[in-house]
Order: sequence, then C-alpha cells, then structure tokens
Amino acid sequence: MAEQSVVAAAGSVMAADGNRSARARVVILLLCLALALSVFLSLTAGASDASAVRVIHDWFTGAVPADAALAARDQLIVYDIRMPRVLLGVLIGAALAVCGAVMQGLFRNPLADPGLIGVSAGSSLGAVAIIVLGTTWLAPVTLVLGQLALPLAAFVGGLAVTFLLYAIATRRGQTSVATMLLAGIAISALAMALTGVLIFMADDRQLRDLTFWQLGSLAGATWPKIATVGPVIALALSAMPFLSRGLNALALGEATAGHLGIPVQRLKYTAIVGVSAAVGASVAVSGGIGFIGIVVPHVLRLAIGPDNRYLLPASALLGASMLLLADAVARTIVAPAELPIGIVTAVAGAPFFLWILLRKRGVVDL
Repeated sequence: MAEQSVVAAAGSVMAADGNRSARARVVILLLCLALALSVFLSLTAGASDASAVRVIHDWFTGAVPADAALAARDQLIVYDIRMPRVLLGVLIGAALAVCGAVMQGLFRNPLADPGLIGVSAGSSLGAVAIIVLGTTWLAPVTLVLGQLALPLAAFVGGLAVTFLLYAIATRRGQTSVATMLLAGIAISALAMALTGVLIFMADDRQLRDLTFWQLGSLAGATWPKIATVGPVIALALSAMPFLSRGLNALALGEATAGHLGIPVQRLKYTAIVGVSAAVGASVAVSGGIGFIGIVVPHVLRLAIGPDNRYLLPASALLGASMLLLADAVARTIVAPAELPIGIVTAVAGAPFFLWILLRKRGVVDL
C-alpha cells in the first residue's frame, strides 16, 4: 500500500505538470534540424572566404577543381580548422548543457550549475599550472606529453577536486548534497586563490594566453585534442540518459526515491563522476564558458517540462546549437580578430540568469 501511494503521488506530480511527451518529441525533432543548420553555418562562417559547400561537393562527387591551389586552401581551412572546431563545439555545448540539467535535477534547484561542485575551478587550476610552470617546474610533464599536457592537466585537476569533494561529503556510505554544495564553494575558492598565485607569477606572454583561455574559446580545436577529450565527453554523455529515471524520482525527495527502488547513493556518485569527467574534459580544451549549463536546461524545462527522459537529449541538442552559434558570432563580429566565446555566452546568458532570479524571487533571497 505504501509503495502504491508513492507511485500515485509521483503520477499526480507528473499529471499536474501535464503530459508533454508529444510536444517534447516535436521539440527534439526541431532541435535536430536546428543543430544541422548550426553546423552548416559554423562551417561557412569565418574571416576566410573558404567555401565549405564547394569542399563538401568535391569530396562526395570526386570532381576535379579548376583551381587546384584554391581548392587545397579551402580544404585545409574547412577540414583542419573549421571541422575540428565544429565537432568540439558540439561535444562541449552538449556536455555543458546536459551536465547543467543533471546538476539541477540532483540539487533540485534550477540555479544549479556544474561550477558549483568545483570542477571548473579545479580544471582551470590544472591548466593554468601547465601554462605558467610548463617551462620550469613542470617542464618534464610538458616534454613528455607535448600538446596533450594542457588538456590532461585540466582534466586531472577537475577529477582531483571531484574525488576530494566526494570524500568530504560522504560519511558511512551516505552523500550529503548540502555538504557537497558548501564544500564545493570552499574548494572552488581555494582553487581560484591558487590560480591567482600562478597568474601573479606569469609573464606577459603567459598572461595574454591565460586571459584568452579563461574567457573561453574553441580556437585551439585540433584533431589530436578531439581524440584526447572526445571519448571522455562522449562516454559521459552516453551514460547520462540512464540517470533520467532516477532524477525524475529524486524530484520527489531522496526518501521517496529510495522507496521507489532508486539507488540514491549510486545515482549521486554516477552523476557526480559523469559531470566531473564531461566538464573537466570540456574546460581542458575550451577554457571557461559560462551560462550554457544554466540557461539551456531552464529554457527547455519551461518548454517541454521536467521529464529528464526528454530534457537530457533536448539539452544536448540545444546546448550544441547555442555554442556553435555563439562561436560563429565570436569569429565574425570582430573579424579578422576573434572574440572570446565566453564573452558572447555571458552577454546572452547573464540577462536570462537575472530573469531566473527575479522569477524565483519567492525562493531565492535577493
């Protein structure tokens, strides 16, 4: 009887929100089309007049170009510069948005963000350490790893912070979300302080690199970097949909989710590790890109409801599209120079974040 009452309560909550399954499927289909359009625009946008359409046409038809030198230049720009950038943008945009949705479901708060648990700060600390100390104390690391030193250092930094946070927040097999949140804020502050010390030690050239990297950019996208972080992000994203049932139940409270047969502790652990892996790998190659993880899930939650079975895939599609469009704007608005993509996402996301705060005024103390 108790279990039946719990199931009935869950059903009433879902009914109160309304059955939006049909709408969600339509929205996901439209988002697939939007992502395809965003990929096309991103391949064609840039300071160069290289024609992605002509390059793709030559690939598929095997046509011999009239101007071989021009065709070789276009192929170099499209294949070696724009395509890695587009693929990396899709992976990172999807990762940030899905991780934001997972964190909001885990904390049961629409203002939650992957940065809350300190992953971004830990990844930034690892990357800044390589940039500043890569020619001195950490020279052996950079000598052995080469171009992979920066993304691997950022990834290791994010994972180290995550496992430290999990060790602090877990007692007797139980993980306290509140303790995790508070510890994440403290660890983030410590990581940012150490990052500040390293920035103080940096020279002028390193400061320019650090400033651009911390504001976020996809300019460093290469096929080797994608080969390094792509499998990590893809594996984490592929695991996230399996959390949807547990996150739906968790919306009713941890005790209720437990009565419904959800392994709450394992759900928390899987979510935290998955978010850490995806965000850490993303920050490793793109730097800090904000607001995607907050804005995308919230917009979709208003449109299709809170059901994570649809919210997570929709977040991946919309997050990828938004980041590609932001990157296209960053590349063209001040061409031939390039604006850090974090500035574009902040300009677009900050007003929306303020709107969320005002909308939740009865919950959030302003």
